[in-house]
Amino acid sequence: MRMSHDALAGIRVTCVAVYVPALAAAQRLRESGARISVVEPPSGDPLETLAPAWYHRLHEGIAARRMDLKSAEGSAQFGELLADTDVLLIALRPSAAERLGLGWTALHERFPMLCVVSIVGHASPNAERPGHDLTYQAASGLIAPPALPRTLLADLAGAERTAYVAATLLVARARTGVGHRSEVSLEESLAPFAEPYSYGVTKSDGLFGGALPRYALYKTSDGWIAVAALESHFWRRLCDALGGGELDRDGLERAFAKQSVEYWARWARERDLPIAAVE
Repeated sequence: MRMSHDALAGIRVTCVAVYVPALAAAQRLRESGARISVVEPPSGDPLETLAPAWYHRLHEGIAARRMDLKSAEGSAQFGELLADTDVLLIALRPSAAERLGLGWTALHERFPMLCVVSIVGHASPNAERPGHDLTYQAASGLIAPPALPRTLLADLAGAERTAYVAATLLVARARTGVGHRSEVSLEESLAPFAEPYSYGVTKSDGLFGGALPRYALYKTSDGWIAVAALESHFWRRLCDALGGGELDRDGLERAFAKQSVEYWARWARERDLPIAAVE
C-alpha cells in the first residue's frame, strides 16, 4: 500500500539494521513523507546478496551507508547523524545495542528529543533469545509441515507495528517535549494474525478452513481456484449459474473440474462472483 500524503514530511528516520523488519518499517515511514537513512555494517546487508531485487525495493528512496559503529570514527559519524534524527529504528539484541552505545539511557542522555524503536524477536525480558520469522510462525501454530511459510509474516507484521509505534512516539514527543522509547517484538506482532487459527476459525473444520463448500479451494482442469462466495447472495448466484439447486462440495468439485483456471476466472468476472485463480 502506498501512502498518498506527506504527514511525516520533515521527519528524519535513521535505521540500524539488516534484513527485513526495520527496512520495511522505514519504507512505510518514507511513504508518509519521512526522510530515511539506513546504516549498514561494513560487510553490508546479507539481504543484498540473498534477494537483491527485494533489497533494492526496500531501499527505494532511502540513503544507505556503511559504518563501523565499533570504531571511534564510525561512532563519531553516527553521532553526527543522530544529532539530525527524529526516530531511530534499531534491530539488534539489547546487549549488542548496549555495546555500540545504543542503549536507551545513553541515547536519551545525549539526544533527549530522539525517539527510539527497538525491534526484537521476543519481548523483554526474553529479548536476548534468538529467533527468526520461521520460529515465530512455528510457535504460533501457523506452519503445516513439511511446507515452509509462503511469506515472512512475523517480519512484515513487525514492520507494520514498528511504523505505527514510531508515529505514536512522535505524537508523544510533540505533547511532552522529549523523546520516548518503545520495544516491538516480532513474536508479539504476529500474535493477532495467529488468532483466526488459535480460535479455530481457519482450522480444517473451521468456518474459513474448509468446513464451508462456498469458501474453499477447487481443482480445475489445469490448476486451482479459490471460491469465496460467503455471503448468501453470492452463494445463490453461484449455485444458479452452475445449474441451480443447493450444491454440495462434490457438486462443486465436479463442476469446476470441467474447465480451466482461466475459464473460471473469466466466468466469475462476468457474473460478479468472488472467485480467483490460485497463483
